[in-house]
Amino acid sequence: MISIVAANTDDHLLVADIGRVSVEASHRNSSSEEIMNEYLETNYNYDTIRKELLDRQNIYHIAYYNAQPAGFSKIVFNIPHPAIPDKNVTKLDRIYLLNEFHGLGIGWELLNFNIELAKTNAQSGMWLYCWVENQNAIDFYKKTGFEIIGTYNFHVAQSHYDLSYQMLLNFAQR
Repeated sequence: MISIVAANTDDHLLVADIGRVSVEASHRNSSSEEIMNEYLETNYNYDTIRKELLDRQNIYHIAYYNAQPAGFSKIVFNIPHPAIPDKNVTKLDRIYLLNEFHGLGIGWELLNFNIELAKTNAQSGMWLYCWVENQNAIDFYKKTGFEIIGTYNFHVAQSHYDLSYQMLLNFAQR
């Protein structure tokens, strides 16, 4: 039912489309429509995603449910953060599911897949940013063992930011 496969540059259209739809759905109330559209056009256009997929540091995976694309993730190994003493930590940069696939366990599978991948690559933990008003995502991460360790002003546009939590999952405590 659920399969997770590594993304390649041929997947840039799919990843960008899922990203635009998912980000807009989960963050539509964080800014004006104009600012949200600017963010999506800048960060989820086909060329931007294709360039990210070409960068070997970025590790993208696509989750499928019954052979239908349901979501994707992006992690980057060894991305330290001043609030985290360890240097060998993974940043969970993106994990998104299309709304029609919520509640099917796909998010859990995709997150756990990335956690295990990070562990097998000698990472001591995983961190991420999560918008403070996205309670569903915050609850999801807390259930997995992530803890809030700080806040961050996530810049959506030059004139707008969303207050986000920085969350950490320490693998030694899991």
